[in-house]
Amino acid sequence: MKSVSISAAKRVDLGKKEAKLSRAAGNVPCVMYGGKTNQHFTVKENALNNLVYTPKVYSVAIDIEGTTINALIKDIQFHPVTDRILHIDFIELVPGQEVNTFIPVVFEGSSIGVRNGGKLRTTLRKLSVRATPENLPDNVTLDISEMTIGEKVYVRDIEASNFDILTAGSAVIVSVKTARGVVDEDEEEGADAPAADAPAAE
Repeated sequence: MKSVSISAAKRVDLGKKEAKLSRAAGNVPCVMYGGKTNQHFTVKENALNNLVYTPKVYSVAIDIEGTTINALIKDIQFHPVTDRILHIDFIELVPGQEVNTFIPVVFEGSSIGVRNGGKLRTTLRKLSVRATPENLPDNVTLDISEMTIGEKVYVRDIEASNFDILTAGSAVIVSVKTARGVVDEDEEEGADAPAADAPAAE
C-alpha cells in the first residue's frame, strides 16, 4: 500500500478546551491506537486534505516530534455544517499484525452491456479487508469489459491474494441494468446474418 508522510505535534492537555483552541489554530486533534500506548497529537488541517478528501487509501507515516509511526486512518469526525475535520483516530501498523481497513474498487474497461445501451450501476466502491501491513493492497481491480446486460459481479467473485475480504460475499459490487433502447447482445452480433428460415434470394 502506498504511503504518505505527515508531521505532528504531541498533545499535552487532552480536554475539550484544549481541543477547541487547537482547532481554532488550524490543527486537528488525533489519537493513535494499536501500539503499546495510545498516542495523542495534532496535525495541521491542510496537511490532511490529500489524505482525507480522496477515494484512494494510503498508509500514513506520522512523524510525532522525531518519532515516526506507520498507521491507517480508523475513523474521522467531520463538522456537521462546515464539513471540516474535527478529529481523527488512527490505528498503528505493526509488522505481521493483521489490521482491518477499507480499500477502493477500481473498474477497468467498457462493458459490452453498456455499449449496447445498458446502464452500469455501481453498488460498492470500497471493500472491507483484513491483512498484515505488508500485504495490504492499494485497491481491488475489476475488469468489467465482458459484462453483459443483466450481469452482476458479487464480492465472492473477487480473487483475494494474501488478504481476506470481510464484506459479505453475497453483496453486489457492480451490475449492468436494462435501459430503454437496449440492443440485445445476441441480436447485435447476428444483425447482418440472414434468418435460418428465410427464403433464398432469386
